[in-house]
Amino acid sequence: MVNPPHEAMHHIFRHDLHLFSRLRDVLEIPLPDAVDAVVLPNDLTETRPVERRVDTLLRLDSAKDGSLLLAIEAQGKKDPSKPASWAYYVSYLWTKYGLPTALLVVCQDRATAEWAARPVASGPAYLPTLSVQPIVVGPHNMPVITDPARAAEDLALATLSAITHAGDPGIGAILKALSAALRDVPENVADPIIEFTAQGLSKRPAQDLWRTLVAVDLSFYKSYLAEEIRDEARVEGRAEGRAQGLAQGSADAILLVLEQRGLDVPDDVRARVTGCDDPETLRAWLTRAVTVASAEEIFADGE
Repeated sequence: MVNPPHEAMHHIFRHDLHLFSRLRDVLEIPLPDAVDAVVLPNDLTETRPVERRVDTLLRLDSAKDGSLLLAIEAQGKKDPSKPASWAYYVSYLWTKYGLPTALLVVCQDRATAEWAARPVASGPAYLPTLSVQPIVVGPHNMPVITDPARAAEDLALATLSAITHAGDPGIGAILKALSAALRDVPENVADPIIEFTAQGLSKRPAQDLWRTLVAVDLSFYKSYLAEEIRDEARVEGRAEGRAQGLAQGSADAILLVLEQRGLDVPDDVRARVTGCDDPETLRAWLTRAVTVASAEEIFADGE
């Protein structure tokens, strides 16, 4: 079933067509210098009534090394039937376009990534015939970007980092760096990054933190996510209800970050956080929550 994280994991490569080339140092593989990249139709359906679609298909063109096809698949969990499908995609594309074809699989958990990276042959061990071994991107090899300056240097890579590390305990610091990096960029640049990140975090605890960061740090944007948050706030009661809703969301995000980092949250800390309704104070506490050594340390300077 197609879901928001699935879409975000491969659509980010359509949004920034040169993102794959910039993964050369991250993946430590000899990728060509792509002069241009083109999104190709992803419909691999044959005349027979069997429909097959690769998630995203790119053609990467290099003046030095020629062209190659890059099929990108988002994989949310282990699926024994997938290697055969991937072999079909690669062989079909190779046949149709007559170009070298590579396969990139994007995952959000280490177990799935390790499974996807294993070579699988279509034939028996003594006659492997066609072997499939994708390039795999996941939490095991993607950088953890927690510096806003570094995130600002490559917003698409920072977004992919957030998506692939969506389930990590340190996701709070990654999201904080990304939201900080978006403060000074034009709205038309920030909007797709906000949405891809929200999709990639869908149905995970970190999505609440991202929604809070967007509402507090990036409230001037009119993205789908920001508008959704504003709509919810209106339902809660216009101006006063919105303030209360954001305060509750910020408090929840603070406690979530502390808990995700494995810190003990005493009852008095929890009560003080949930009882606060000052946005600036909550924002300061949320900023500290991603780095403090203990929950009590978010109340620095007696705040």
